[in-house]
Amino acid sequence: MAGEKTTGLFHDPPASPWSIPWRRWGVTDGSPFAPHTAAETSAMLDAIGASDVESLFDIPETVRYDGEFGIEAHDEQGVRDSVAETLGNNDDLIEFLGRGHYAHYVPSLVDHLADRSEFLTSYTQYQPEVTQGFLQVLFEYQSMLVELTGLAIANASMYDHATALGEAALLAGRVGATGERVLVPDLIRAERRRVLENYVQGIGVEVATYPTTDGNVDVEGLKAMANDGVELIYAESPNTRGVIEEHLDAVADIAHEHDALSCLGTDPVALALLERPADVGIDIVIGDAAALGLDTAYGMGLGMFACHEEYLRQVPGRLVGASEDSRGNRAYTLTLQTREQHIRRERATSNICTNQAWVALRTAMHIASLGAEGLLGLAEQCVDLPRTLAERLNGITGLQAPVHDRHHFREFVAHTDQPARAIADDLAAEGFAVHAVDEHELQLCVTDHNAHMMGDLVAELEVLA
Repeated sequence: MAGEKTTGLFHDPPASPWSIPWRRWGVTDGSPFAPHTAAETSAMLDAIGASDVESLFDIPETVRYDGEFGIEAHDEQGVRDSVAETLGNNDDLIEFLGRGHYAHYVPSLVDHLADRSEFLTSYTQYQPEVTQGFLQVLFEYQSMLVELTGLAIANASMYDHATALGEAALLAGRVGATGERVLVPDLIRAERRRVLENYVQGIGVEVATYPTTDGNVDVEGLKAMANDGVELIYAESPNTRGVIEEHLDAVADIAHEHDALSCLGTDPVALALLERPADVGIDIVIGDAAALGLDTAYGMGLGMFACHEEYLRQVPGRLVGASEDSRGNRAYTLTLQTREQHIRRERATSNICTNQAWVALRTAMHIASLGAEGLLGLAEQCVDLPRTLAERLNGITGLQAPVHDRHHFREFVAHTDQPARAIADDLAAEGFAVHAVDEHELQLCVTDHNAHMMGDLVAELEVLA
């Protein structure tokens, strides 16, 4: 095509068109990859009151592509050496970090099975005749969440905890909740709240905060804030500080008194041990299931979503159903929703369009490998290990643990007489990573993944605290 002139698409393109962005070819009437004539583009711009295509985009000059990537070319060995050098700059720390990212041992069979080509290279399972294996695993994943939550419907799946919360607020409005406020606890992670606010901004819903006391819902404070203007009340168990919520039934009752929905944020490991949310009146269960099946990736998540069957038609994301083929054999298929529902904004219940299903598949494989007893055993460790660590830290002069006189799951907050940030920095210098969450508060998370290093951490804190 070099040197040719194509009417309506290219205007005298240079010899190497792939290395230069379309806007530098002098094309001002649209992208070379969109088959619009100059007249069509002009008509569309006139209809929306725009002067040219460039005016539709607000891209700062500092990040605009200027024709050069600034990346030196390497052969394969050079690339490997360069990447190894870069990764070598990472700190080599034993992490006792939590607050939404949790590490559990992932059995090797999860990698071996999930990396099979029929799983790894599959996009979305629109063709059931060629994706029965994948669809069955997703059906099992949904079934696992249904059993753990006590709710009748679960999807497969959402992006992460925060977007699942945003979708829960949108669903509450779609199923008839008439309020204009979502109530969240004051302990909610700031990132989750910001995502929620972004979700509901366009529908005129306000996000408001209710108080907590000693790491649990302040029931009287919540009652004072709740009124008929509320559409959703959200609580967490375990919450951001690792505390198990003791008043979920009260949260649900308060929501229902005002014709609002109740929503719980949690994870599948905690659900294996705690009372089923449906049994205390919770309407929607969300959270991050990536605690199983994935190593910590700090950004990669798996949002879970379960709710009552009456909300079935309004559930975001994908649903896998069981049916029969023409011979009467059990078969699986995506059901109730079409692909267009996810890519046509005006008809969508959500825009979950990437293959988030592969992550759900890994979680299902991990749960299946543990079995019911294994999952319960892991959950019990998540109570026993932080209790043990807190008891050992509480015996150190200058430390009081835990701050909250409650049951904890995986993590807890400890008070420090010395500045917490200084202690966290000193620990990092000795090879340990912990959260400094306040001027005199450290947060520590312990699971089966790092439990073998508890003794070393305690020894360092005996010196530093």
